[in-house]
Amino acid sequence: MKTITHWIDGKPVEGTSGRFGPVYNPATGAQEKQVAFATVDEVDAAVASAKAAFESWGASSLAKRTAVLFKYRELLDAHRDEIAELITAEHGKVHSDALGEVARGMEIVELACGISVQLKGELSTQVSTRVDVASIRQPLGVVAGITPFNFPAMVPMWMFPLAIACGNTFVLKPSEKDPSASFRLAELASEAGLPDGVLNVVQGDKTAVDRILEHPDIEAVSFVGSTPIAKYIQLKAVEHGKRVQALGGAKNHMLVLPDADLDLAADQAINAAYGSAGERCMAVSVVVAVGDTGDELVGRIAERAKNLKIGPGNDPASEMGPLITREHRDKVASYVASAAEQGAEVVVDGTGFSVDDHPECADGFFLGVSLLDRVPLTADAYRDEIFGPVLCVVRAETYEEAIKLINDSRWGNGTAIFTRDGGAARRFQLEVKAGMVGVNVPIPVPVGYHSFGGWKDSLFGDLHIYGNDGIAFYTQGKVITTRWPDPADAGGINLGFPSNS
Repeated sequence: MKTITHWIDGKPVEGTSGRFGPVYNPATGAQEKQVAFATVDEVDAAVASAKAAFESWGASSLAKRTAVLFKYRELLDAHRDEIAELITAEHGKVHSDALGEVARGMEIVELACGISVQLKGELSTQVSTRVDVASIRQPLGVVAGITPFNFPAMVPMWMFPLAIACGNTFVLKPSEKDPSASFRLAELASEAGLPDGVLNVVQGDKTAVDRILEHPDIEAVSFVGSTPIAKYIQLKAVEHGKRVQALGGAKNHMLVLPDADLDLAADQAINAAYGSAGERCMAVSVVVAVGDTGDELVGRIAERAKNLKIGPGNDPASEMGPLITREHRDKVASYVASAAEQGAEVVVDGTGFSVDDHPECADGFFLGVSLLDRVPLTADAYRDEIFGPVLCVVRAETYEEAIKLINDSRWGNGTAIFTRDGGAARRFQLEVKAGMVGVNVPIPVPVGYHSFGGWKDSLFGDLHIYGNDGIAFYTQGKVITTRWPDPADAGGINLGFPSNS
């Protein structure tokens, strides 16, 4: 059985812990690989490599860094199908979705290629007599990223390309459930000319995570995952003096007003709720139907849901693949049963689904799509982040009732409104308490040069990820005040507070 190893100091490093995690093919349910779990010493070795590499990389020119990143982008483009295949094999998402993930990750590499513009700094001349003031940004040193299973290539690329473009070195701890994509990203970075030690990958579990959070030579930690773990990451990292950006979970609402194009709204609800089997932190998990739109909208969503093609991700006909593990599949299914017991109407029940036209997938981690209507706000299916192909519909009589319902949620990651009314849309985008807002766009994931992040229990830390916030996170500011006196000037002593003149 193939073992996925660490990448430390520019080469593969076999694990020595004797501990391994299973890596499944979710479509068949079979374990096809194992991943080595790092020891504390192996994490320390990765950090030591990164610290040593920072001495030269942090002092390297922007031209040198961007030359490597341009080559890296070229290699990613050439190998995008290969990376997508790794994602599909270990995560389960369909190949087209995996390709989209790689493309969105490459957006941040492209942003990093233009880091020279972002790090120009500022200069104010003659702020006082013969005094100039400059503001510059410099790298932090060794930084780390801890990434989730649902985007094994894209989320790492949200982090390390910008970090290394800014002059830092990086230690990545990817999800143990689908680790191959991150390892391949590191190999390609080395092939692009990235010096040894600038990017390291340590596989592992909580042992590796805790060592990263405690290590005195790591200056900052980026994290994407669930809210409970994001809280833990923030508290533990801050306790050890680190800068933290920790992105947590979500319960994203899509508000549909009576004037909306219901066919468009139904199509986009399907795409946003069931794409990648609902395993997205930006998935729409609640549709809020306002006024008398509910019955017709639910009917249109149900009609579309029943016709979705579910199957293995490597089948071009499949529109949705399996979930990541058997345990997660069963947990998601339990929400459909409990919703019925707690007063919801089960319009489409996907819990009994099987992939009949693929016998090799009989033991795969598949679940059909489910649609729940008139879900009570007290139901577990409404209150919890399900992270699966379950869409809840709730009803609101007015816009005011709908916006209050959304704003009362403890999460504030993303949200959307569907309407033809520009005034209503503008009011919504200003009043809603969420970090990312879509207007007739169901999954408003920002492009690379705008930052990604939520509010409330969806974000722990001050800065969002990538974009300008990402550059600010991976750098520290320095202000330099200079005076070059005229040779004719006399010196002299003045103990008064400096003033500008």
